[in-house]
Amino acid sequence: MTTTATSTIALNNGVAMPAIGLGTYPLDDREVAQTVVRATGVGYRLIDTAAKYGNETGVGDGVRACGIPRENLFVTTKLDGGNQGRDRAIPGLDASLRRLRLDYVDLLLIHWPLPWHDLYVDTWRTFEKILATGKTRAIGVSNFKPAHLERLAAGSDLVPAVNQIELNPGVGRVGAREYDAAHGIVTQAWSPLGRGELLSDRVITEIAGRHGRTPAQVIVRWHVQHGVSAVPKSTNEARLAANIGVFDFALSETDMLAIDRLDQGEAAARDSDVEGH
Repeated sequence: MTTTATSTIALNNGVAMPAIGLGTYPLDDREVAQTVVRATGVGYRLIDTAAKYGNETGVGDGVRACGIPRENLFVTTKLDGGNQGRDRAIPGLDASLRRLRLDYVDLLLIHWPLPWHDLYVDTWRTFEKILATGKTRAIGVSNFKPAHLERLAAGSDLVPAVNQIELNPGVGRVGAREYDAAHGIVTQAWSPLGRGELLSDRVITEIAGRHGRTPAQVIVRWHVQHGVSAVPKSTNEARLAANIGVFDFALSETDMLAIDRLDQGEAAARDSDVEGH
């Protein structure tokens, strides 16, 4: 489950997932189709979307227009709260596949635990059924805390391959990362750049200057060295290329510790149990 020189991460079922992917929230269908073409042109192979984003059709358009064989791309989608509950995820995924115009996705996530509905364990059992059909190559969760994951472990057979959570140097989520790593779950960061708020941070900019890199590259590299996958969003081709161009340098231990100290704890988090990102 470690990042390799090939810039992929091995999931707990053996599937190889690109370490860095393209985040697509909140792009619309037209914007996202164009961005997928740009991103794949500079080396991206992981495209992250969700039913809630309303852009699965555009992601599918971009996948077909980009010229990269489908088997060389890794497409993630997430099912929202309306698809929670016993077997509801089956038609939910079928609807996503119709919008994407794909036969399968590579990773299917429960978008939120929504614990007050108490349906996410049943939903996860349905995901296990879906995995057996071949309509997804791996299954996981998003915005799940360790307590939610503990309930899944007690009530189902498979461990999630991925837990996608809000994570960046300002929201370090050390406890969640440690839990995921101890249970064979890859942590994946949404909003890995902190919506750009960290790009002007003095610590980040000083480290970037020493390495001759952009602040965004330093932040993405910080994720990589912590064994975290990341899905930064950009529509600009130069920034897209920079965000994925992080495998030819390394941050020192001193650099990593300095960035770690930017963590402001859970109070800085913007995710929650409600349906948001």
